Amino acid sequence: MNSNEAAFDPTAFLGSAGPGRSIQQFRKNQSIFAQGDKADSVLFLQHGRVKLVVMSEQGKEGVVAILESGQFLGESALIGRRRLSTAVALEDCIVTTLTNTVLIATLQREPGMCEFFMTHLLRRNCRVEEDLIDQLFNSSEKRLARLLLLLADFHPGDTAKSLPVDVSQETLAEMIGTTRSRVSHFMNKFRKLGFIDYNGHIEVYPSLRSAVSPDKARLPEGDARPFD
Repeated sequence: MNSNEAAFDPTAFLGSAGPGRSIQQFRKNQSIFAQGDKADSVLFLQHGRVKLVVMSEQGKEGVVAILESGQFLGESALIGRRRLSTAVALEDCIVTTLTNTVLIATLQREPGMCEFFMTHLLRRNCRVEEDLIDQLFNSSEKRLARLLLLLADFHPGDTAKSLPVDVSQETLAEMIGTTRSRVSHFMNKFRKLGFIDYNGHIEVYPSLRSAVSPDKARLPEGDARPFD
């Protein structure tokens, strides 16, 4: 590389429009793409959160993931598959859309972009494996606790975190594979134990970790704030 040539910056590339890439804004609850749509592009979430929803042939709907800023979605387009899920904005979002052709060419040309994208894929794969283990071996109560901790995204020193988006009990139930009534029961139990609080918005305390097996959760340690 020429000494005067700036190093390739994946975040700058993904944060700007150009040949084969465009930037779009989506309002809360707006569909970004739909299950079964033709897939000729991969998207990068610059800002906001998105839920991925799948619909069975029998019409049953389920939330399979909640994505946050800095993540890709619709990656299956690179292997010629139609959209496997419906992406819906949970809040106002800014999304960069890259055509398959441009993304593949950039991955081949720029090692920095290739590393950035591969790191994302590996993290996504690990999360899917952990979710599968969670479904196979943990009770629905532990699955709910783990999900709330993941959504809260604790950092060292945090004493409490409000979920950055409003997530209904129906959505939580779909994500952990149980009923809304069971989620309501567990939420009330967590609240009484001082693990969470909610009054129209869910606030999570790090002490909720005690409801999850540490070797499965892999989340930061933390002390609980006294429950009011």
